[in-house]
Amino acid sequence: MLGLSFNKFSGSLRLPWKFSLFNLEYLYLHSNQLSGKIPNSITNASKLTILEMSKNSFSGSVPDFGNLRLLRRLIFSDNSLSGSTNSPNQELVFFSTLTNCQYLKLLDVSGNPLNGILPPSIGNITTSLEVFWAHNCNIKGIIPSGIGNWSSLRYLYLDQNQLTGFIPPTIGKLKQLQILSLYENRLQGYIPLDLCRLSNMGNLYLNDNILTGPIPECFGEVKSLRDINLGSNMLNSTIPSNFWNLGDLLFLNLSSNSLSGQLSSQISSLKVINQLDLSSNQFSGNITSSIDGCQSLEFLSLSNNKFEGFIPPSLGNVRGLSTLDLSNNNLSGSIPKSLENLHLLRYFNVSYNKLEGEIPNGGPFVNITAQSFVNNSALCGVKRFQVPPCIEKNTRRSRQKNIARLMKYILPSFISVIILGTIVILLLMRRRKTKRVPTLDDDISLGISWRRASYIELLRGTNGFSETNLLGKGSFGSVFKGTLSDGLNVAVKVFNLQLERVVRSFDTECEILSSVRHRNLVQIFGCCTNLEFKALILGYMSNGSLEKWLYSENYCLDLIQRLKIAIDVALALEYLHHGHTYPVVHCDIKPSNVLLDEDMTAHLGDFGIAKLFDEGETMVQTKTLATIGYAAPEYGSEGKVSRNGDVYSYGILLLEMFTGKKPTDNMFNGEMSLKDYVHEALQENVVSEIVASNLLAREDQHFGAKEECVSSVFSLAIKCLTISPEERINIIETVAALKRIKAKIVANTARPLEDNRY
Repeated sequence: MLGLSFNKFSGSLRLPWKFSLFNLEYLYLHSNQLSGKIPNSITNASKLTILEMSKNSFSGSVPDFGNLRLLRRLIFSDNSLSGSTNSPNQELVFFSTLTNCQYLKLLDVSGNPLNGILPPSIGNITTSLEVFWAHNCNIKGIIPSGIGNWSSLRYLYLDQNQLTGFIPPTIGKLKQLQILSLYENRLQGYIPLDLCRLSNMGNLYLNDNILTGPIPECFGEVKSLRDINLGSNMLNSTIPSNFWNLGDLLFLNLSSNSLSGQLSSQISSLKVINQLDLSSNQFSGNITSSIDGCQSLEFLSLSNNKFEGFIPPSLGNVRGLSTLDLSNNNLSGSIPKSLENLHLLRYFNVSYNKLEGEIPNGGPFVNITAQSFVNNSALCGVKRFQVPPCIEKNTRRSRQKNIARLMKYILPSFISVIILGTIVILLLMRRRKTKRVPTLDDDISLGISWRRASYIELLRGTNGFSETNLLGKGSFGSVFKGTLSDGLNVAVKVFNLQLERVVRSFDTECEILSSVRHRNLVQIFGCCTNLEFKALILGYMSNGSLEKWLYSENYCLDLIQRLKIAIDVALALEYLHHGHTYPVVHCDIKPSNVLLDEDMTAHLGDFGIAKLFDEGETMVQTKTLATIGYAAPEYGSEGKVSRNGDVYSYGILLLEMFTGKKPTDNMFNGEMSLKDYVHEALQENVVSEIVASNLLAREDQHFGAKEECVSSVFSLAIKCLTISPEERINIIETVAALKRIKAKIVANTARPLEDNRY
């Protein structure tokens, strides 16, 4: 055995062509800085049973390991190895050579840019294979049906590739399979019923594909299931009734589909479920009160559905809840006082419903912010929730006394006055009709929940639009901090009517902001408009813009903060592109349009040049100019606006956030762009040299995990920046990828470093 892992060995692996260590059985080279090609002479060590070369910088094509007939574990993940050909549409023939390795149990090729197609002959690899890792390899084409021959397989990871076609039914033959991970591909069609034959399957990850049709009803018979993620597909059925028979289920994610129906009372049978995400579907009806049967629940999201009725008070019995999101539904009634019992609650959101009554102020609500309650019918409570105070009602006795007095003395006279007044009004209306001339203090309320504010109120609230209240200037006007008459702090966006296209920009923002609602979009309270003045009244973001935090010396964002902000912006775009009635394309994604509230939650703003698509539209032409450096190529050359253009701009934003360099930096001339700069660093494995200052430090015990995190973000950004709009990933895939990156870095930095992957 020769173990050289976890060092800083660099350079190429130089072995004589007659390299032969006849007794060598175990060779460990992983977690170094070795580069260059893997020498073919390594295959002369014919007794090798374990060859571990992961987490280096090996490049070139994958050697023919077929001579190592005694191999049990072959691991060369997280390198820069490619297939044996330069064409991305050719078969990865090195897989076929492994058919000679009859004892192979574990094969890990993940994290290499293989850029090829799985050959049909891959099914001829030994039936002894138990673990197959091939995620994030840019593998294309279909999943060969021959994979069903691997009768001993326990773990199959083909996620984060570009696989197309259908899930082969032959996977149902893998009776020993425990984990099936195919997420973040382009798989389509129905989920095959054959998967229900996998009686040992514990984890099923099919999210972020293009799967359609129903959830197989027979899933309810696979009692071994512990973790199911079918989110971000196009599934369009109801949840099968026997789905609730999975009494040992721990995690269930069905979000971002087109599922409908009501939430069954049988959900109470999920006694040990920890996370339940049904958000962004079309579920309706009441939230069943039996949900308190899910006593182990920590995460519950039912947002962006059509649930109605009351919030069940029984939720207060689920004492372990730390996240509860019921936003963007049609819920009515009051917020149950019983929720004060949820002492572990850290995130709570009931915004954009029809709730009324007093907001609880005890227990976890001490730390809940006003953003959790925006856009409801008639909520009231303490001032920090930014809602009106609750008014105490008169006692029943005094109310009855007043009614009696009214009936005896006042009512007869009041009726007489009403009759006389009606006669007078009818006579006057017959003589002439009058039309009032608008004055400077007039305003327009564009929605029932919009705030009416006059010009005088805004003038006073901003100290006469003084420089001391100025928050910033944009292409169409200025933004001032203001305080309305009831003490509410707002941002007042005043449009410069001397500029061209300003009225159109104002109308666009009014139209879009009055119809969208999401926690990561800047909230609008109302507007004030007449012939001489136009302004929007927006939510005040106390921490200013992302641009300030990226480029001011007195501000600093760490790695996790940047990831959270990136996810917030991506969630806003996901809602605009896919969660709104008609798609909205922002057209101007950049740091100055990303605003941060008191909790450092990011909100996307400035919809002055956004486009609201009609039903069925996917692309429109425009002459409006976007910001140089952020606009997609097809925007500038052809004026084409689509959701793909926003994805491109978002990719530039990601690179800027983690490099600390603007796309218009002087170093980026005609020969080098920000995209090229990052892509070259990825190819040369020198990501740590281009990241923003203070993000990576080699003395940090978590340096490796953080470097891998940044590399993953950069790789994702490059996928957003593909020149062809049709080949870019969409924002749904982007959100899912970022959440996985964040979960991984949080997990890796929250516990001591260890190598227990296998």
